[in-house]
Amino acid sequence: MSTAPQTTPDRDTALVTTKAQLREARAGMDGTVAAVFTMGALHEGHLALVARAREIADHVILTDFVNPLQFGPGEDFDAYPRVLAQDLALVDGLVDLVFAPSVQEMYPVLPPTVSVTAGRAGTILEGAARPGHFDGVVTVVTKLLQLTRPDLTVFGRKDAQQVAIIQRLVADLDLPVRIVPVEIQREPSGLARSSRNVYLTDRGREQALALSRTLAAAQDAAPSNAGLRGALAAAVDRAEIEWAYALALDPSTLADIGADHRGEVLVALAGRVEGTRLLDAAVVVVTAP
Repeated sequence: MSTAPQTTPDRDTALVTTKAQLREARAGMDGTVAAVFTMGALHEGHLALVARAREIADHVILTDFVNPLQFGPGEDFDAYPRVLAQDLALVDGLVDLVFAPSVQEMYPVLPPTVSVTAGRAGTILEGAARPGHFDGVVTVVTKLLQLTRPDLTVFGRKDAQQVAIIQRLVADLDLPVRIVPVEIQREPSGLARSSRNVYLTDRGREQALALSRTLAAAQDAAPSNAGLRGALAAAVDRAEIEWAYALALDPSTLADIGADHRGEVLVALAGRVEGTRLLDAAVVVVTAP
């Protein structure tokens, strides 16, 4: 199982908080630029994104902004952790620039008069549980892409639906940026790293391994289409956790694959353990019935 890579500081990190400061700093960057979009409260998963960005670009911009548009009813925007000083300490010397704007700076009018929609893909799976969430995500990502003007952006595969939607955003709106998915970072046990893991007891962490075991079973079943879908159905039937879904999806459309599907398949998992919603995902290839 992969773990977050070790990184060594090798550059000066600047903090900017306004769009004007960001534009000025960005104009001084020669070569390729990669962007890492975050809502702060950084952890090792974010550092893995930073490390990948450093591998593929000359400069790295990290954004640290809690986006109100992606919080739905019953989700406490005000309670989301904001620890900018801690975040800056974690990435000091690892990125060229941190953009940490206020809500007023990002949205002079809230809600914005014009926004972006994720369409049907934003209303299913995680979007069904969080109405409007992905519309908020694609709106802020579009704004941040315009502001940072990166050549590449990196996103973690654990939020597989988000990656798929952003890839469609870039393709459908002809945005001049390449999306680079980064493999899921895992704890030694195999559990996908997540800020939500802190809510789990030792027993809950053990129970949560049902997700990574299910992924392993799905990967072992490929390249058989029927075997893959059977492995997911068997996991749900075992009910080791409170499953929300365990699906084999077309990566482009997020629709369930049929028996005749061949090619890449997104295996998307979500379930609750001790009241905490956990996600996991993988891309496998199906070449046989």
